[in-house]
Amino acid sequence: MKNHRIRAAVLLSGLFLTLSCSKDPDIYVDIDVENQVLIDQINSVSSTVGLQLLRDNSLASIPQDPKNPITQAKIDLGKLLFHETGLALDPKQSEGMGTYSCASCHQSKAGFQSGMKQGIGEGGSGFGLFGEARIMDSNYDEALIDVQPIRSPTILNTAFQDVMLWNGQFGGTKTNAGTEAEWTAGTPKATNNLGFEGVETQAIAGSDVHRLKFDPEMIQNNATYKKLFDEAYPNIQETERYTKLYGALAIAAYERTVVASEAPFQKWLHGENDAMNELEKKGALLFFGKGKCYTCHSGPGLNGMEFHALGMNDLSGDDIHGIVDEGTKKGRGGFTKNPDDDYKFKTPTLYNLKDVKFLGHGGSFTSVKEVIEYKNKAVAENSDVPSNRLSNQFTALGLTTEEIDQLVAFVEDGLHDNNLDRYVPESLPTGQCFPNADAASKSDMGCD
Repeated sequence: MKNHRIRAAVLLSGLFLTLSCSKDPDIYVDIDVENQVLIDQINSVSSTVGLQLLRDNSLASIPQDPKNPITQAKIDLGKLLFHETGLALDPKQSEGMGTYSCASCHQSKAGFQSGMKQGIGEGGSGFGLFGEARIMDSNYDEALIDVQPIRSPTILNTAFQDVMLWNGQFGGTKTNAGTEAEWTAGTPKATNNLGFEGVETQAIAGSDVHRLKFDPEMIQNNATYKKLFDEAYPNIQETERYTKLYGALAIAAYERTVVASEAPFQKWLHGENDAMNELEKKGALLFFGKGKCYTCHSGPGLNGMEFHALGMNDLSGDDIHGIVDEGTKKGRGGFTKNPDDDYKFKTPTLYNLKDVKFLGHGGSFTSVKEVIEYKNKAVAENSDVPSNRLSNQFTALGLTTEEIDQLVAFVEDGLHDNNLDRYVPESLPTGQCFPNADAASKSDMGCD
């Protein structure tokens, strides 16, 4: 920053306090000082450059699996396959054929999460505006519906994680080293044995879990898809090229590029001094200061790679389909079988949270403010979580009502990318509706 100017009276009063509260028209404060205070605070606990989702606005700065290098050809293919309802070829009921996609539970308008407390793939009906109106299809046997026992995590900023899902069970490297005994044969977790990182592993395993099928004949008979597969994998034998593995790896490559790089905070990190307003900057100061949010929410995605027990409720209520099993309730411990991991869940990204009405792994919070107030008080809401299992970082913050509002402004608005539709295709090579293609969804979306 250049030309930092401020009068002695302002300095004596405290830089940021005076900047924010003074109404004396005779006091001049250069906007560069406001930004420098925040820069200094961030750099004292983190790094402004290290928090950039796209350094130098280059895809090359996005972490990638060495076994699945990102190429533009893969990204282009994966973008379509992620939204392709034409892959819904393995439903439990015939009515579900061609009606769902990966995006059924990860819509751009919901911050690439589900618009509902429980994501519904096959067996869902309707969409609404951002997936909030999706319900269980009355024509379905409830036991056959693909409904999630935990909040559908976002794919946004997942390139900055090496394991996936709330319990981190997908990923055959790094964080999951030492968990090999739990990669049970005949289960989705066995996909870890392929040696890919979490994004790739989930894409491969999720294809089967969520009843999607890459039909080589269908792909080769579609001129667009055949061309895209050929461009993405020119060195793979044609007998292997149009299969689940390579389709899933293209989806993973695409998912890694889905980052909230146009959020005001990201623009500010790249030098746009006025990208955030005064309230959002105050909130950022709290985030990287008194609120100590950065201790868990770190790195470019503000997600971190640790697991914490915060005593939040699991999915519950009369509107919940199915029963949440004990393994799911125990989070990381349900996967590792290590009691020390019980009730711990992976730290989520904080970008685009105001796009959804349900937050927390069990959707027990309806707003960012509720979550911040919960963490500020640090009183567990889930009586099933023993107090000795709670994270030692789950402690009262001492934030005032005004400070909570400032922090909410930073998280809700400063971290909100309002242009996620750039990651959504205009149409699909199959001509099908998406992200859902059931009759009710088509009506909601005006898709013929």
